[in-house]
Amino acid sequence: MKSILPLVLTGAATRKRGKTLIGPVDLTVGAEGFTIVIGPNGSGKTSLLQLMHGLGRVSKGSVRWNVSQAEAQRQQAYVFQTPIMMRRRVVDCIAYPLLLTGTGRKAARARAAEWATRLGLGEALDRPATVLSGGEKQKLALARALIRKPEILFLDEPCANLDGRATREIETILLEAYRAGTRIVMATHDMGQAKRLSTEIAFLYKGMIHEYGSAETFFSAPKTHEAQAFLRGDILE
Repeated sequence: MKSILPLVLTGAATRKRGKTLIGPVDLTVGAEGFTIVIGPNGSGKTSLLQLMHGLGRVSKGSVRWNVSQAEAQRQQAYVFQTPIMMRRRVVDCIAYPLLLTGTGRKAARARAAEWATRLGLGEALDRPATVLSGGEKQKLALARALIRKPEILFLDEPCANLDGRATREIETILLEAYRAGTRIVMATHDMGQAKRLSTEIAFLYKGMIHEYGSAETFFSAPKTHEAQAFLRGDILE
């Protein structure tokens, strides 16, 4: 199967109600890596992820995959900061993406049960998804995203509302997925998490990418004044 990557943004911008949220952005997301998107609140992290994934409208420039848009959509997944829970049992929520692609119900539920067990939800298969804890809902959202084995996974601050234990569990799941070959692009406000997970950093400020490259280089020797100030903990307006 042909890879959907690289993802190439050329002069890409998105506007809403006359305001530019992102761009113009020139960025190439290659086939390998764990990219962490960081920046001050309001810098456009969510808008950038949605622009790349296809949830955000391209107002200017282009966002192009290595395959058709339709094929690219089939090989990627997106996890929101606050997961959307369907009014179904946990097992059926996880199986849902497989049902949409034609997998039989029995086979889909069997695979969903396997993923639930892998992510620590094995004892919750028959519980309503809506009654799960915050950490459990994130695990369900990840299982639902990963069950189709996407080539690239976008995540918007998946640990923002979780305690330390749940955060550690989610990070373990993400690292396992990354090591198994899933390309990951994730936004976070947690610098400790960024250092633990990233192989590369995209630093976003006022809707523009100020730095993009090796995580090691970024954290040891950021090039721009804005990035240096951000890492010092200064307030960027």
